[in-house]
Amino acid sequence: MRIIKTSQQIGRTLKNAARLRTIVGVFAKHGFHNLAERLKLGRYVLERLSSAEDIDKYTMAERIRMSFEELGPTFVKLGQLLASRPDLVPEDFVNEFSKLHDQVQPLPFSTIEQVLREEFGQSLEQHFSSFDQSPLGSASMAQVHKATLRDGTGVVIKVQRPGLIQTINDDLNVLYFLAELIETYIPESKPYNPMGIVDEYFKTLELETNFVVEANNIRRFSQNFASDPSVKIPKVYFDLTTERVLTMEALPGKPLSSMTLSNHDGLDTTELIRRGLRCYLKMVFMDGLFHGDLHAGNFFVLPNNQIGLVDFGVVGRLGHRTQTAIANMLLALSREDYERLAFEYIDLAPYSEKVDVDLFAKDLRDLIAPYYGLTFKNVNLGKILLSSSAIAAKHSVMVPTELMLFFKSMVAIEGLGKRIRPDFDFLTYSLEFAAELVKHQYEPSKVMGEVGLLFRQSKNLIANFPRQIHYLLRKWNSPNYTMKVRIPELELVRKSVESSFNLLFLGIVIGCLLISASMLVNQTSNNLIAGIPALSFTGYVLALGLGLVAFFNYIRK
Repeated sequence: MRIIKTSQQIGRTLKNAARLRTIVGVFAKHGFHNLAERLKLGRYVLERLSSAEDIDKYTMAERIRMSFEELGPTFVKLGQLLASRPDLVPEDFVNEFSKLHDQVQPLPFSTIEQVLREEFGQSLEQHFSSFDQSPLGSASMAQVHKATLRDGTGVVIKVQRPGLIQTINDDLNVLYFLAELIETYIPESKPYNPMGIVDEYFKTLELETNFVVEANNIRRFSQNFASDPSVKIPKVYFDLTTERVLTMEALPGKPLSSMTLSNHDGLDTTELIRRGLRCYLKMVFMDGLFHGDLHAGNFFVLPNNQIGLVDFGVVGRLGHRTQTAIANMLLALSREDYERLAFEYIDLAPYSEKVDVDLFAKDLRDLIAPYYGLTFKNVNLGKILLSSSAIAAKHSVMVPTELMLFFKSMVAIEGLGKRIRPDFDFLTYSLEFAAELVKHQYEPSKVMGEVGLLFRQSKNLIANFPRQIHYLLRKWNSPNYTMKVRIPELELVRKSVESSFNLLFLGIVIGCLLISASMLVNQTSNNLIAGIPALSFTGYVLALGLGLVAFFNYIRK
């Protein structure tokens, strides 16, 4: 079964008028009926707030957050995505969207059991000996239960909510439709790229709702940490995993969110922080694959200060170029080198002629300098970097999605550090790890691998070079070959010359009309207008009209 339709299948036209009416109605109820009318959707507004006081009681950001909460999981997830994109939405909206929680009323176990039977057949007893009918957690996308396999192994089962995919498809269809209308009828929205936001959201949901993808993420993390006994990644049971059900090993510990850390817990908090941060930085700088949502509920504390990680639905992938840029950003922050920080942003973004590096660096300094030297107890570095992305956007620097996800993950990591030690300083710990990163990058095996790649690429270039030269010579010697040269300034010259000739032509015509009309003034005629022959009068009027046209064309230049 296909989890979510592709964006092309969803299309750019409305397919679910009933859902559109619900969505527009909810936004209108929260005071956005004027927006519905601007989008030519006023006929869908069935309910409004009872009075202006109800609107004045809340800010616009609060009313949008309330609308998202009422509209359900698709919009809650959309709000959570926007909460991590201060480069796209204003700060007050980011703060409100951060309040959206993905907790919903649990489904009865009979409903969950029906989904399991649909996926594994009616004889669940062949695979499981028992189920815990009380859920470990219940979110808008899935519900989690404990179970026991036939061999006595404890597992955790993540089950997708029934009807979820149809709801998402309906909502995405309406979101695409609304995004098109917003770009068409609200021109001031174009810098925020509504269609691009929906496209990015679609890609996120497509991966998050396919548990086979999450299972493969877990497998890759298991391979990356196979030689590190301090980190435990749960085993996935692929024979009991489908697009709607994920079965994995139950970890023998507790999530950090359920613990109150103190000395009598028998935990070495310094070692716990060191292991957790080392694990995270290894993901970012060595593996290029990191956990994108590592909050306290997904971070398990196991016996002997071992750490365990769960919930790999959101992961980030970093290329070597982005890894190096992130390391340079952290180094620039530690040295207050804001110009270098600005250049790292610019190097990662698509090229733009509009960027003023000096002004960009100044705005970064104004944002970050007041916090320099403070520890995590006073400031969250991840939040500062998220705010810096908004400054980048203001300077026409498009921040890559993977970098935004890294900043968001930093916020979560610093939240973990605060729970363990209030004086946690992410930058200090990460720079200590940087020395190992540099050593890792220049290991003989890694250097030889890069040299080998360079040799293979050079070999291909040399082998193909004569063929490419031969092709170019044939192309140049062709009798039909023409070389196209495009100089933007020439277009301006062409327009200027064309406009000048148009004015000159009008001037000649006006001159001819005036001369002809003047020659006819002394002619005897029975048809007089204003005391002169009608033909002369007509010539003067035409000359006046063309003169006005020439004048307006001139001043419009």
